[in-house]
Amino acid sequence: MSDFLESDAGKFAGAEIGALGSRASQQTEEFMHKIEMSAEVLERIKGFRDGFHMFENLDPTRTAHIIVDLQNGFMEPGATVELPVARDIVPNVNAICKAVRAAGALNVFIRYLIDEETQVNWSSWFTDFASPQRRKAMVETFGKDCHGFALWPGLDVQPEDLIVDKTRFGAFVPGSSQLHEILQARGIDTLIITGTATNVCCESTARDAMQMNYKVIFVADGNAALSDAEHNATLNNMVALFADVMTTEEAIGVLDKAAAMRQAAE
Repeated sequence: MSDFLESDAGKFAGAEIGALGSRASQQTEEFMHKIEMSAEVLERIKGFRDGFHMFENLDPTRTAHIIVDLQNGFMEPGATVELPVARDIVPNVNAICKAVRAAGALNVFIRYLIDEETQVNWSSWFTDFASPQRRKAMVETFGKDCHGFALWPGLDVQPEDLIVDKTRFGAFVPGSSQLHEILQARGIDTLIITGTATNVCCESTARDAMQMNYKVIFVADGNAALSDAEHNATLNNMVALFADVMTTEEAIGVLDKAAAMRQAAE
């Protein structure tokens, strides 16, 4: 573990995502989040576990890639909840999707849905945190038949992939979606999480997943927030207590390794 702070930690702390060697991303550094994970947090976890990466040896047949909320309403220029960096992580997300399929794992695209029932049952959000104007804009963006609800057209979505709707920030909140039931029916125990927003729906989903006994891999350059500060705050939370934080290159490497081992065993 002592070698970690000299290698992986240094790679994350103060390094541009584009400089991490991600073979998937073709974006220049200025368009990606600048990763600055806390040296204090990274130092602290040395006493918690035996190594930085916990989930490098995964079983692809029990692994799912959860792509959170990469929809028009979050990604189009001028959209109601535009997060510009979300457009720039798409090459990384697509590259992971490709590696997932090659390994025999599962891609699950999550869509944020606002329906009438949700507005009533989650009134603390729609009433207390949103003005009437904001609420109207959100409903008109993420309603079932709205343009903003649709998945971003640049995503590589294939027929074998799943699409699951959720009605809360976290996909595992009771009543939010059927994701847990779907994953359990397939024997899934490991999740790779990408999407937007890093510090809202992605973090909420990852936190709940870990506490529901899933192994969580959170992709540092496969998630997007409104600011570097918000993005990095989540990465600090993830690495400390909730997930194995990896780059796109690392996540693909783990999947490729699993695929090779599976082929060798057949």
